[in-house]
Amino acid sequence: MSAIGIRPGRLMRGILRVAGLWVLFRLPGSLRRPVRPERGARPGESARPDELVPPGESGRSGEPGGPGRGPRRPRRALRALRQRTLRRRELGRRGLGRRGLWRPGRLHSLAPPDATVLPDAAVLPDAAVLPDSTEAPDASGGPDDQSAPGQATRPAPPRPSRPELTLRLRRLPRRMLRFVRHLNLWVPRRDLLLPRREFRVPRLPLIARPGAVTAPAAGEQPAAAGRDQASRRRAPWPVQAAAAVGWLLLGAVLYSCYLHLSRTVPANSDGAANVLQAWSMLHGNPLLRGWVLSDVSFYTTELPQYMLIELVRGVSPDVTHIAGALTYTILVLLAARLAKGSATGPEGLVRVAIAAGIMLAPPQSSVSVLMLQPDHVGSAVPVLLILLLIDRAGRRWFVPPLVLVLVGWALVADQVILISAAAPLALVALARAYHLVIRLRRKLRTAWFELALVAAAAAGVYAGERALALIRSSGGFTVYPVSNQLAPFTTLPHNALEVLQGILVLFGADFPGRSVSFLAAVGLVHLIGAGLVIWAVCAAFRRFARAKITVQLLAASVACNVIAYLLGPNAAAGNTSREFAAVLPLGAALAGRLLARRLRRARLVPATAAVLAIYVAGLVGYVHREPVPAQNQALAGWLAAHKLSYGLADYWLANSVTVDSGGKVAVRAIKSGKYAAWPNTWETKPGWYSPAEHIANFVVMPSYGPGPWFRAPSAINVIRTFGQPARVYLLADYTVLVWNANLLARLG
Repeated sequence: MSAIGIRPGRLMRGILRVAGLWVLFRLPGSLRRPVRPERGARPGESARPDELVPPGESGRSGEPGGPGRGPRRPRRALRALRQRTLRRRELGRRGLGRRGLWRPGRLHSLAPPDATVLPDAAVLPDAAVLPDSTEAPDASGGPDDQSAPGQATRPAPPRPSRPELTLRLRRLPRRMLRFVRHLNLWVPRRDLLLPRREFRVPRLPLIARPGAVTAPAAGEQPAAAGRDQASRRRAPWPVQAAAAVGWLLLGAVLYSCYLHLSRTVPANSDGAANVLQAWSMLHGNPLLRGWVLSDVSFYTTELPQYMLIELVRGVSPDVTHIAGALTYTILVLLAARLAKGSATGPEGLVRVAIAAGIMLAPPQSSVSVLMLQPDHVGSAVPVLLILLLIDRAGRRWFVPPLVLVLVGWALVADQVILISAAAPLALVALARAYHLVIRLRRKLRTAWFELALVAAAAAGVYAGERALALIRSSGGFTVYPVSNQLAPFTTLPHNALEVLQGILVLFGADFPGRSVSFLAAVGLVHLIGAGLVIWAVCAAFRRFARAKITVQLLAASVACNVIAYLLGPNAAAGNTSREFAAVLPLGAALAGRLLARRLRRARLVPATAAVLAIYVAGLVGYVHREPVPAQNQALAGWLAAHKLSYGLADYWLANSVTVDSGGKVAVRAIKSGKYAAWPNTWETKPGWYSPAEHIANFVVMPSYGPGPWFRAPSAINVIRTFGQPARVYLLADYTVLVWNANLLARLG
């Protein structure tokens, strides 16, 4: 051999290495306790080592004690196939499979459900004998085999008794432990591998009783799987009824508090415009024909709510307060329910307390953003409904169609749904599909739900855009296009400061610049709520790949809203935190869902309860403030008393005076230049300015001069346009100019 370049010593070492590897991987399987082969089986053939094989029974068919009639091999094959089918059904029922995880402290047997339970202090050796006095279910009969009505039931043939079941275990070699991450798992040969130590049986029974939780599903944590399976059981109807009554009582209490809190801030002309639009829809104009709205229509969200309220209250400034309080109450309840998820008991209560506590007591500086006129806050309701649907329904066929409907319905009302719902849905679903198909190399059909969500988000956006185009082509309302301009790089530092200030306003922590008082201290404590949300977002992105789809969607939606506001043009205007108001309910739900268990482990639940008590005290302090009258109620009353029923003003006076007067006085918005005035086409109707239908004979202006907004009418421009007035009234805060002619005929 040396002549051909092969040394005998090296050749022998190679042979010994190959033999050693063969012995290493084959010898542990060959040292198992031998099983008596079946009668008629071929030499070397035995039962599968991972099954529970009774010593007194083999794979024979027919009567006990003798072989069956006919050819032995087909009957033996059918018997083995039947046993394998029953075993797969048992594994599927208990959430196990070939690759299902078996973890230390959670050993479960595959014996029948009513077998004898080992004591708590028992130790499971390498080979354990579990007593059993029952018979294994047979494919020809059992509890699942139901006979047709009126048909005689054939008695089952006698079967041999099975006095005991043998569970065969083998150990991993020590050098193989380095290549196995989980010590207990099912390998393709389906042999149960145990490390070199003994395990004590947990307090739960080793052999599951009927209806008990047996083993975690593959890829899930054991505790979480147990909770999810337990939560799927329906509670008794008295418990469900008590829970529903509790949610209703909580909603009623919160609504009464928020209604009083909303009345401490007067509504402005934006909310008054929505009141007039809903009133027009109630009186025969459901498509708002001729209306020119802003860049947000609220057509499918807030306007139907305003219509229902106006059926009872009529045109009134209180409609805005009632709708705002009701919308915020729904947001708090939906965020708390989404945070609860499938958790029950103390953990579910802590989740609800965290989510509701973060949103519980907004200060007066946040009322105008959160619970007054529609300012993108109500657009978070469809987003929470979508997340609740995905969280509670799971991977079912009807979820993507319902998501499509919700996205399209919300997009007709507000384009911010593209940022808070459609974009996170598409991104998260694509990431999950990529993880399943590309990284895990599973079949494409395993990602059907994720791909269906992507298609639903895209189809919902298309359906919403087509619905708006159809309404416009049918003569309905018109909306301004949303600006898609990105902020220049030089304004990013200013935008970052605006993001920080907006977060403080949304979470009620806008205390800088205020006098020292108890309510300012409550605002300081609100920083804890903002900190919890930031903690939850960081924790969600840290374990993003392993998180559930609901957590991924919550975190992605919060991030998309903040990034869009940072890079968009709205942050440059200042005081526009309403543009990403959905961060508050989404962040609160995420914090309650992720931090409840962490706070319980760190024993911070009492501290959380103390912070919640401070929030409740702050809410009581806010509610005790006196409500304020409508913004222009005094002016509306004066105009009605002097028989001035139709006139002109700037935008921030026109719709507000109309609603504050209950519809008795109509004031329309105008803009003015140096030598002309023309109608304001923002939240107005062109028919209001027709001289053939209406007669306008007065103009109202603030006494301090024109407002700082663009093209606000001034006294000089108004006189240049309409001439010298016949009468001038100087009120406390307003100046009223009256003419003896129809001013609408002189508008440009």
